[in-house]
Amino acid sequence: MPEFWQANSNFLAIIATMPPDSRTRPGAFYNLTDKQNKRQSDANNIGAAMNKYTLAGSLAFVVVILDQLTKIAVRDKMVLWASETIIPGYFNLVHVVNRGAAFGFLNSADISWQRMFFIVVTFAAMGAVALLLKSTSETDRLQVAGLGCILGGAVGNLIDRVLYHEVTDFLDFYIGSYHWPAFNVADIAICIGAFILIISMYRRKK
Repeated sequence: MPEFWQANSNFLAIIATMPPDSRTRPGAFYNLTDKQNKRQSDANNIGAAMNKYTLAGSLAFVVVILDQLTKIAVRDKMVLWASETIIPGYFNLVHVVNRGAAFGFLNSADISWQRMFFIVVTFAAMGAVALLLKSTSETDRLQVAGLGCILGGAVGNLIDRVLYHEVTDFLDFYIGSYHWPAFNVADIAICIGAFILIISMYRRKK
């Protein structure tokens, strides 16, 4: 019996909120329910979008903070072009600067236009990431995460180009006399993000 009275009380409460002229109109109750469902659906869609942008933005923020903190530490603790062996024959910490792109692409003192070129390219890439994020489904967390990593890496290196006209690199992996071009946390994030996007596209095709 208590359940019966509770159910009827809820029904009467809904009826009481309806306009007086609609209480006797056929289908009025169902129209009200449809409106309530639509409002709930709109709220869910807004929440889903916020969750998508929050995830990507949070990852990008973490990447930028880690990237900038490590670069500040290197600039403060190591003189330019210094090298410190961490794992002999495999890994050094270095302090080098790069006017080009990731892994030393177009890194040449003889080129004067690469700074502005890569600033423009970075803004274009950030716009492309934003468009991809907008069109990405809320359920595709892999793609959202990949885009967040790429965005964070792009912003991290952009800060260097704007403030210092060059990017600080400090991770030097090598075998024998062969050295992979030095890189930084932002470069790592961009590569990880691209790899995640490839995995996400592969999963969607299956």
